[in-house]
Formats: sequence, C-alpha cells, structure tokens
Amino acid sequence: MLVTSALPYANGHIHLGHMLEYTQTDIFVRYQRMAGRRCVYICADDTHGTSIMIRARKEGRSEEAVIADMSGAHQRDFADFMIQFDHYGSTNSAATREVCHEIWASLRKNGRVAKRDVTQLFDPQAGTFLADRFVRGTCPRCGAPDQYGDNCDKCGSTYSATELVDPKSTLSGARPELKSAEHLFVAIEPDHAFLTEWTAAEGRMPKEIANYLAGHFLAEPLRDWDVSRPAPYFGFEIPDAPGHYWYVWFDAPIGYMGTTREWCDKNGERMDDWWRSDKTEIVHVIGKDIVYFHTLFWPSMLKSAGYSLPSRVQVHGFLTVNGEKMSKTKGTFVMARTYLDHLDPSYLRYYYASKLGARVEDFDLNVDEFVQKVNAELVNKIVNLASRSSRFVAKTGLSASYPDDGGLFEAAAKAGAEISEAYAAFDFARAIRIIVGLADRANEYVDRVAPWALAKQAGKEQDVQNACTVALNLYRQIVLYLAPVLPKLAAESGALLNSPMDRLDLAQKPLVGTPVAPYQHLMKRMEVEAVHKMIEASRAGEPGEAPKASAAPEAGAAEAAPAKYEDAGDALAKEPLAPQCSIDDFTKVDMRVARIIAAEGVPGAKKLLKLTVSLGGDTTRQVFAGIKAYYDPKDLLGRLVIVCANLAPRQMKFGMSEGMVLAAGDGESVFVLSADSGAKPGMRVH
Repeated sequence: MLVTSALPYANGHIHLGHMLEYTQTDIFVRYQRMAGRRCVYICADDTHGTSIMIRARKEGRSEEAVIADMSGAHQRDFADFMIQFDHYGSTNSAATREVCHEIWASLRKNGRVAKRDVTQLFDPQAGTFLADRFVRGTCPRCGAPDQYGDNCDKCGSTYSATELVDPKSTLSGARPELKSAEHLFVAIEPDHAFLTEWTAAEGRMPKEIANYLAGHFLAEPLRDWDVSRPAPYFGFEIPDAPGHYWYVWFDAPIGYMGTTREWCDKNGERMDDWWRSDKTEIVHVIGKDIVYFHTLFWPSMLKSAGYSLPSRVQVHGFLTVNGEKMSKTKGTFVMARTYLDHLDPSYLRYYYASKLGARVEDFDLNVDEFVQKVNAELVNKIVNLASRSSRFVAKTGLSASYPDDGGLFEAAAKAGAEISEAYAAFDFARAIRIIVGLADRANEYVDRVAPWALAKQAGKEQDVQNACTVALNLYRQIVLYLAPVLPKLAAESGALLNSPMDRLDLAQKPLVGTPVAPYQHLMKRMEVEAVHKMIEASRAGEPGEAPKASAAPEAGAAEAAPAKYEDAGDALAKEPLAPQCSIDDFTKVDMRVARIIAAEGVPGAKKLLKLTVSLGGDTTRQVFAGIKAYYDPKDLLGRLVIVCANLAPRQMKFGMSEGMVLAAGDGESVFVLSADSGAKPGMRVH
C-alpha cells in the first residue's frame, strides 16, 4: 500500500488544522504496518506558484532558499508530532519534473491540450497576473467590503475576480488592470463516462463525496482545466510552450509520484511496482476543499499516462476551535510549534483520533473537552492501569501462567477484530470508544481485586502477582490497540513490560513469566494553565512573531477570567436558571454513580433507549432515556453515568422507568454526564 497526505504549501508553517490530516494519515499507516501490511507513506512540500515568488522578492532571496528553510521547519514539526514518513520530498525536484514531462507528453499525444486567451486581473506594480486569492474588493452581490476575488464570506456568493467592485491587489495595494494572455487547457470531458463510474465505485471515497460529485460536476459537461500560467511564475516551464509554466495544481499531485520515484531510487525499488501494479493499493488522504483536483483532474491525468489510479480517496472536514474558525486574535490559530512548546503531542493525537470518524464532517477542537477527555480517559483510565499495578510485581515479574480473569482477556482479544475494522475504515472514533470500554472493564477489575490492599496481607503474595498479571495484560492489550495513535506510549509500555508492541496480533496471547521493569512515569495530566499559555502565545500567529498585547485585567479580576474560555451565554439564555432552592431541597434528590450494563433500542419509540444500570451488587434499575438519536447502544455498555436513583417509578407505554440518567443538552445535542474512572457504582453525588 502507498499512502499520501496532501502536500503542505511551502509558504507557511504547519498549524493544528494541517496536523489533523497528517495525524489521521499517520494513524492509518501505523495500523496497516501493525496489521502486517507493507505500507509506504510519502509526502512532500508543495513549492510552486505566485505566493512563493512574491515572498522571495520581498525577502530578497531566491525561491529555492525560501522553500528549503520551510521544508526544514515542516519536517521538524512533523517529526515532533511523531508523523513517520518513509520519504519527504519537494515538488521542485528533478524527479517530479520528469513525471510532469511524461504525463504532459501523454496528454499532448491523446489530443487533450488546447490553447486560448484568458483575461485576468494584472498587478502593474508587482508585474504579475493575480490569482483570485491575491485580489480583494467589495462583493458585487451584497456590497460587503474586503472580500476575496472568488467568493464572499458575508453572503456566500461566488463570482469572477473581474466582477469585484474597487478591486485591490493584496501584493502591492495597486488597482489591478484587465489583461489577456494565452493559456493552455486540458480537456477532461472525454473521460466523463469513465470518471462517473470510477468515482461511484464502492469504497473509492466517502459516499457523500461521490454523491456530491455526481450531483454537481458530473451532472453537466466537464469544463476544460486551465493548467498553465504565463511568466513571471515560479514553477516548471512547459517544454513545448516557452514562457508558459505549469500551474501549481498540475504538478502538486505529480509530486506524489516524483517523491515515490526518489524513494525508489534511494531504496532499490521499481517505480512501476508502486504506480503501475495491481498488487499495490494507492490511498490519498485529503481535505474536502481539494476533492475535485483529486477525483476528476488527477485520475484523468493518470489514466492518460497509463498509471495506476487511487484505490481510495479518504476525505476529512475542516477544523474549528471552540465552534469557530481558527482565529489569531482569539489565540485559536495555533501553530504546530507553538503547541509543541506547551503541550505533549500525544494529547492531540489521542483527541483527534477520538473524534475522527469515517464521514466527511467538520471537526471541532473544544478546549474544555480536550482537557477533560485526555485527563479522564487517557491518563485516569488507561495510563493509571500501569501505575496502579506494575509496582507490585517489579520484583517478582508476571505470573508463570495466566490467572483466571473471568473472561476479560478473551473478550478484549475478540474486540481486536472490530478495532482493526474501525482503523481500516478510518473510523478512529469507533476504535477509541471500544478501547476506552476495555479500559473501563479493566479498571473495574483492578478496583475489585485491589492489589494494594492484598499487598498488606501476609500470605497473599501469589494473589497480588496474579491480580497484577491480569491488570498488566489488560493494559498491554489496550496499549497495543492504541499503538497506531500513541506510538511513544506503546514504546515506553513495551520497555516496562519487556515485550514488543509492534504487532496487533500480540494482543491475542497473554504475556506471562516475564520481568516487569521499575515503573517510569508514562504520561502526566494535561494542565489547563499550559493550554492558556499556548493560546496566549498563539495570538502572534506565525512562529517568531511577538504575541499581540492583550488588554490588562481590571483591578481585582481573577487570573482565570472568563475571556480565556470565551464561553458563550446562549445556552444559559435559552434555558435560564431555575428558582433558588434550599440545601434541604437539594438533598432530597439522591444522585448515584451507576454503570450501564445493558442498552437497546425501544421498538416503536423514535427517541428512547432502554438502559439497565447497576448501582453495585445486585441492585439495578431499568431506565428509559431519550438519547437514541445521539448514542449507539453498544457504545454505552460499561459506561459510568450519573442517575437520579430515588425518582418515583413511572409507568410508560414501553415499560416501567425506575430513574433518570442525567444529561446536558440544548435541544440539538445531548451529552450524558459521566464519572471519572475510580468512581464506583453506588457512590452518591454530594
């Protein structure tokens, strides 16, 4: 399998929006390798275009110097986030140029190239034609000022840059002029029938993307693709059209191939084994904004030159922070390096994995949820399993044979198939839910056997060793399943248990009779203050800039002012506070920690799930909860929740409801309240 991520542009540093895609791809690649697949991960800097040329002019140096510096910065950021490429190249390479020439020759041979004049805005001061993003002006539809040359953020209209009112070049501030120049076009309409069939193939891409292509681009004749730009332009000059350069989006995807060729030359491989072989799957991971390049133009180019087409194009949505676009002013436009200066990259890898499903959905990094999820799930439930049990067997090692654990190890081994299926489908959120469920059951076992209590009793040495052998084996399974997401934790856990952590099938057999190293700290809780410092530092935007000054707090204001969290007041306004009650009123409500031990849909009920919750021992309650639209029943099994345990039973159409599961919501979303690991069913909420 050959896997690629979209190539980062060499005119800017990597930020957390970028990291979503590279983390997603890296997890997929690491899973494939742990599953026994030979998987090569290729990436490169996307280096050509007007932006690089203008930046080089402003800085008084060559374009090659600019892209070399940025490549070094990109690769350092990726390495520190544990993104593991087999080869990282550049589109400004001899190998990429060679493949460009080859594909261009095939397009010429097949009669796909045509010439015609194009009228564009030209900056007379900068001496260059302007791409849409280099023009701003007043929207011709709604009159909103300072809009880009292709669409309006205010009203959503799309238009030509030549329609802008009072346009200005963002390069020089000059008023652009209309000017015509000859451009080269590639016709892709001859491949219309082929592309219709190719994009609709099962598993080729997310269904919503295939449907979008079918209903938009493929619903009408495909327009010719403008693939050239006149001089001056930084890029590859077209060999049979002097003075014309391939547009950056022509050579960017070819950069996948050029970089593969470099890797092949370096490792004694044959290029045709990777790009002209039925035995190799090619997988592209991209954002939804560049779908048409990868699913229409790109397959048409590959087909023309006789290369393999992608087996799969996996598409993700955009990243928002706290429900909004990333903002430098609010400190939520976070550069990768700024994050690394303040927080452990494992935190972000875990959080991204826990939220990334197979569907093309925008992704919100909610700062409060980020901290809570990492601390409650990753540190409290998972890492603490090792710290709570390994120290008791540091001298004895694990038991010689695996003790009876009531079927816990066997159940976790069986879960490996579903976890693998989720990883392979890019449904990392489902994999994480299953893994956290295994951690819940492992913690329940540790709480029940309490090795720390056994260790204080004479003659219980074997019981202590057996209990910790079970706990550490369950921990090992969990970390093996998490290894694609958390390679550093997997490596350090392997050192603790004197066991490799590089194959998923290791989770199928218990580890026994081996030494256990002295416990070394694996991961600490995320500190909210570190997050605040990161946000403050991010107000600068690009690395190296000084942070923008923030207003001084009023005298007596708390350091953790609400502005740091920027929580909106709409939820409270929508559902105002209830009338004041007394402490006596409050204590009448008996709220308890409970564990969901059964969950199922209710036939004939659109909103209800029937839950059986355990309050500890043999005490259970049957509860009907209106959360069917928000939770899959199987994802709730084993979860600790809060219930109102002394609510009078209520006879409903579908049965008797004997309590209430507590949840928060705004009418559009519902969030079941949970207790941190360590809480036990039956504990009262005070």
